[in-house]
Amino acid sequence: MRTRFTVELITSCLLLTFVTSPLAQAKTYKDLQYAKVDDITLHVDLYLPEKSDAAPPLIVWIHGGGWQNGSKDRCPFVWLNGQGYAVASVQYRLTDKGSFPAQIHDCKGAIRWLRANAKEYGYNAERIGVVGISAGGHLVALLGTSGDVKELEGDVGGNLDQSSRVQAVLDMCGPADFVLRWKKRPDAVNKPGSPVYKLLGGPLPEKREIAEAASPAYHVTKDDAPLLIVHGTKDQLVQHAQSEHLRDLYNNAELEDTLETIEGGGHVPKEFFDATRREMALKFFGKHIKNAE
Repeated sequence: MRTRFTVELITSCLLLTFVTSPLAQAKTYKDLQYAKVDDITLHVDLYLPEKSDAAPPLIVWIHGGGWQNGSKDRCPFVWLNGQGYAVASVQYRLTDKGSFPAQIHDCKGAIRWLRANAKEYGYNAERIGVVGISAGGHLVALLGTSGDVKELEGDVGGNLDQSSRVQAVLDMCGPADFVLRWKKRPDAVNKPGSPVYKLLGGPLPEKREIAEAASPAYHVTKDDAPLLIVHGTKDQLVQHAQSEHLRDLYNNAELEDTLETIEGGGHVPKEFFDATRREMALKFFGKHIKNAE
């Protein structure tokens, strides 16, 4: 019998497959190696717009899949090529290869590599926007809030002279606070084999320090990146309250944030990719990445 997580994952993959076809880019660079960790080679895909008078700004996609599934090969934001953006899709270690902080170390390593190689591939990486769904939403929110956290930087891929900070975050239904999740739904974080259990490397009561380090909510400071969150009210995998909590923390820190609520939406509803949400993404990235001074 399939678990709810498995059913939702299959639905999400089907949706992403639909959204990514056909591709609108003229230049595609697949499987560019940005790091090697032990015997694991990590790659990034680049999608460049067909025409651009100047180096296009960069948006980085971080895939979901409960930190244990998913692939960079399905990138539902390639449509941004047609709006004048370069798009990168990042591979990171899944939980069968390493528990936290492996995932954020990889994402930060990819950001540094993308900055170091911007001139070679012809995009502008001075200001980088990031977008992710579910587990990817968690990782992009963590990228946006942990720019000053040395313990989460790591040295994956080197390029330590480059910054891993990002300048705008689009978080779609990502978990924000694992400790809060434990208090409200202990089974979601303590059950052996569950996605959070695998991410933390054990039950949360035994991994409290790691859970706090992995939670974007624990890193909110006044210099964090602007945040746009999209979340459905009927999400049974990542409760809408997670995003409300992160929004409130941003508000308390007087940071720029928007929580776009999909009434009745479940986990990764089709509305994530409708015209309204696409227009929101364009305005958000246009303000903070494309047209920012």
